[in-house]
Amino acid sequence: MYFYYGYDMIGWGLMIIAMIITIVAQVFVNSSYNKYRKVETIKKKTGFEIAREILDANGLEDIYITETKGVLSDHYDPQRKVVRLSSEVFHGSSVASNSVAAHECGHAIQDKNGYFFLRLRGAIIPFVNLSSKFGYFAILIGFIFGYYTIAWIGVGLELVILFFQLITLPVEFDASKRAKKELERLNLASKDELSGTTKMLRAAAFTYVASLATTLLELLRLVLIISNNQDN
Repeated sequence: MYFYYGYDMIGWGLMIIAMIITIVAQVFVNSSYNKYRKVETIKKKTGFEIAREILDANGLEDIYITETKGVLSDHYDPQRKVVRLSSEVFHGSSVASNSVAAHECGHAIQDKNGYFFLRLRGAIIPFVNLSSKFGYFAILIGFIFGYYTIAWIGVGLELVILFFQLITLPVEFDASKRAKKELERLNLASKDELSGTTKMLRAAAFTYVASLATTLLELLRLVLIISNNQDN
């Protein structure tokens, strides 16, 4: 009985820690973005203009830049070779807008150069989609019917998601590094603006670290629950 309650308390503790990490990460990135979205750049270039200059300077004239809905919904689509910028980033000339636009161009440059982790991440996306659909379903079926082998298979599928998040870290950190390098090389940001870019992109990168930590804690919680149920 003592071990049962011990497992239960640890499980709840892991869940609470994961929730705290997620909340802190979201607050951190939102506060950083809200701060630098109010700081206008000296050259008043929009995110679109920044992205276009960086892409053209790197021989990526064939990459399109389109406007997309949402907030911080910016991303690079390696399949269609398109940089998609949210409306505020696309039209905005703030440090935040320029930083985000440059970061997405960093992914386009990675794609051109055949960056290993970007290619690896793209290659496992089908497996990640499969794991997202069936991982927790397998765990739920295992719990309901007492088929713990199926539950462990579900945990294995969730490990694929953890691996995806792990290799996403170097992809995002490298894109931010490239973004700052291009902004400085092309004289698109002042020294103070580059300092803001560093802080802005560091906050964004923290969300990926937080997601990895949260997934890891959730997997540990599931392992404890399955192990406890098998023992009882």
